[in-house]
Amino acid sequence: MKKTLLTLLAVFSALAMSAQITFTPSIKQTAPDEVTISFSGTIASGWHVYSPTENNGPTPATFNVDKIQGAKLVGGLKANKPATKKYEDMFEAEVSYYEHSVTFSQKLKLTDKTYSIEGFFEFGACNDESCMPPTAVDFKYSGKGVETVEKADAKALEEKEETGEAPAELAATDSLKSDSATVAATENSPLEGLWTPVIDELNSFGSGETDSENSLWKIFILGILGGFIALLTPCVWPIIPMTVSFFLKRAKDDKKKGIRDAITYGLSIIVIYLVLGLAVTLLFGASALNALSTNAVFNIFFFLLLVVFGASFLGGFEIVLPSKWTNAVDSKASSTTGLLSIFLMAFTLVLVSFSCTGPIIGFLLVEMGTSGNIVGPAVGMFGFALALALPFTLFAIFPTWLKSAPKSGNWMNNVKVTLGFIELAFSLKFLSVADLAYGWGILDRETFLSLWIVLFAILGCYLMGWVRFPHDEDEWDEMGEKIINHRTPVTKFFMALCSFAFAVYMVPGLWGAPCKAVSAFAPPMNTQDFNLAKTEHIEPQTLDYEAGMNIAKTTGKPVMIDFTGFGCVNCRKMEAAVWTDESVKKIITEDYVLIQLFVDDKTPLPEPIEVVENGQNRKLRTVGDKWSYLQRTKFGSNTQPFYVLLDNEGHPLNTSYSYDEDIAKYLDFLNTGLKNYKK
Repeated sequence: MKKTLLTLLAVFSALAMSAQITFTPSIKQTAPDEVTISFSGTIASGWHVYSPTENNGPTPATFNVDKIQGAKLVGGLKANKPATKKYEDMFEAEVSYYEHSVTFSQKLKLTDKTYSIEGFFEFGACNDESCMPPTAVDFKYSGKGVETVEKADAKALEEKEETGEAPAELAATDSLKSDSATVAATENSPLEGLWTPVIDELNSFGSGETDSENSLWKIFILGILGGFIALLTPCVWPIIPMTVSFFLKRAKDDKKKGIRDAITYGLSIIVIYLVLGLAVTLLFGASALNALSTNAVFNIFFFLLLVVFGASFLGGFEIVLPSKWTNAVDSKASSTTGLLSIFLMAFTLVLVSFSCTGPIIGFLLVEMGTSGNIVGPAVGMFGFALALALPFTLFAIFPTWLKSAPKSGNWMNNVKVTLGFIELAFSLKFLSVADLAYGWGILDRETFLSLWIVLFAILGCYLMGWVRFPHDEDEWDEMGEKIINHRTPVTKFFMALCSFAFAVYMVPGLWGAPCKAVSAFAPPMNTQDFNLAKTEHIEPQTLDYEAGMNIAKTTGKPVMIDFTGFGCVNCRKMEAAVWTDESVKKIITEDYVLIQLFVDDKTPLPEPIEVVENGQNRKLRTVGDKWSYLQRTKFGSNTQPFYVLLDNEGHPLNTSYSYDEDIAKYLDFLNTGLKNYKK
């Protein structure tokens, strides 16, 4: 319990200390043909910033260039003092870090009459319990190049070298600019005119966020479902009767005490998993998780993670925590008494069952964490823990129920293998998100559906007994001989039937059938290379906000903006379930100018846009950054899908609309906007 509280305190500490770890950029002339860009850092007590050469786990300090002209880098990023080298338990390796203060420098050799460089310095920081997300410090410099400096300043530089004086810092001029000063909005800035916030105007129509509460209920139900599935695995189910018997024997003369202990045990399980969900929430927050959900590196990591989990469930290998962890907690539980011993017993269960529950928890946390809802991971883990803890308490209160509970057997391995197939199928969703966001084109709709068809067809074969995996037990008859021609249980037959039917259902999708049941996970229809379907999906007039507003003004039509994302599951559901309705399709295509803005589009902007948000300077580098910033600042929302109707001046015509598959409600949303536009 003490360890858990310390972890939570460390998380809060990380958030509080982030503002006290700062780096300030500067530039100096260090030779006639050389300048040095430096980053002077102040590091809060107890925190570490890691060396540029660090490669054992923590995020190293790095110098990153977006644009450079008239100069080239000389060597790498250097620190002004030696790094401290020490073994850190968090990374299980020796790491190199700096404390209190450090200055990093990068030399540039000037190669032309003028030079300019733009980029960002990135660093990571950790204390003994947690790490902050990587932080970027932008810089932008330009100035006189090598020829001018040699003629005008060579003599002065030589004199300073002879006297041993340090080169003076370059004065800030119009040709030398740092991003530490915020660039104010000008007439050409996107912050003017059509970007003016209309949050109050939207609120005057009423709340349009229809899915926030519903999404939390869905996350909670998903967590409960995951908990019940985890119960049926071979790492958890056999532990139930042993644990319940222990509590009943522990209080032979006082049955109520045994029941109280079992309830405490169940509550301890809930607390442990709830803390895990809260830790994920506090460490990242909704906006960071939303960004991670469309980041190529993290989506590929999630893809590989689920592939590993799937292979583990199929019997390729076991994912287990170090045995010393389990032994240490178990030994501590045996040597203590009271509530602490029960809590430690629950913690032992969590560690022992990790090989089965870990892949399920990992999948749930990825799904809940990338939902964009800040409390999603905590709510989901509460549902998971509630489902996992409930049987321990109920069987302790009603021990006779244990006699009718299913006995341990090969059926539990069947559950694991089935989950393995499901995890492999869902892993493709994360690869698809990265593929769509960066436009790689390696996983179009046909490829995705083909892989799903094969996976669920093989799952059907497994359930029928035609395919076997390493942990499947052989069946023996009464004489002790191995059964060759085994019989398929009726339950497994119906499950196999559903799996085969689902695989067959997706086959027409290879030629363009909508396959609405999988539209939320499969890539959109526009990635389909070969499409025989007559029904066409709705095409936006443009993917650019300003261009769309110009089209609307020219044609005299209102605007419908669809803030969406390549990785947005609910966006695909709306397009498949609502936009395919003929009445909806007619209104959108004939009466509105549809602007579709992808907040996770990783296409670089021609020039980064410097903005101030919540008092912080930041730079919009990609198309998705720009549209996400527009949604937050103009409309006060950060969820997708998010639909808003505007007149030709950028003012709202109705409340906003989020995920809700009620076609009648969506039609009313569109028609109300048309009526207000005509007024």
